[in-house]
Amino acid sequence: MLKIVIATHNNHKAIELSKLMASLPITWITLKDLEIDTMVEETGTTFQENATLKAREYARLTRMHTLADDSGLTVEALDGRPGVYSARYGGNDITSKQQRELLLKELYSIPWKDRQAQFKCTLALSNPNSTDITVVNGVCEGLITIGDRGANGFGYDPIFYVPHQSCTMAEMDADTKNIVGHRGKATHKMKDRISKLI
Repeated sequence: MLKIVIATHNNHKAIELSKLMASLPITWITLKDLEIDTMVEETGTTFQENATLKAREYARLTRMHTLADDSGLTVEALDGRPGVYSARYGGNDITSKQQRELLLKELYSIPWKDRQAQFKCTLALSNPNSTDITVVNGVCEGLITIGDRGANGFGYDPIFYVPHQSCTMAEMDADTKNIVGHRGKATHKMKDRISKLI
């Protein structure tokens, strides 16, 4: 059975990705399972560059096929911020709730109709035995709310409202989020690519 490393130190992402890929006959392994605490510096200026960097480096370290994700929130009224800095927005030492509060403060005077945002996800799969890399993208369109709504999800989910679902990401059940969410859309594409490796 093919083994693939999920190259993230974010436990929420690792669980979400492995659940989304559960239908494939793959053994999924996390960096935690391998006791790898190396952090790959995300020096890219796009989600694709960062996902590719991580996939290649962790494939080199593990000598295994490696799936890496880079994802985040882009807000039009903030010229695309926080973008690739979504996980580090406001500094490395603040909580997700503090990050959401910072974002909402920056959007305080922006009317509802101008609070468009996108959740974006890039998945990159690296083959340790070649330079081959497979890249797919997923995007979810939404609006930024004026405060937290919902108790599910993580990160910016409580303030990301999806109009055609009439709720935030944090108000959705996991199955719905996996269909309409950026990571779910990217994963659906990646499953097709991985199935060709099996």
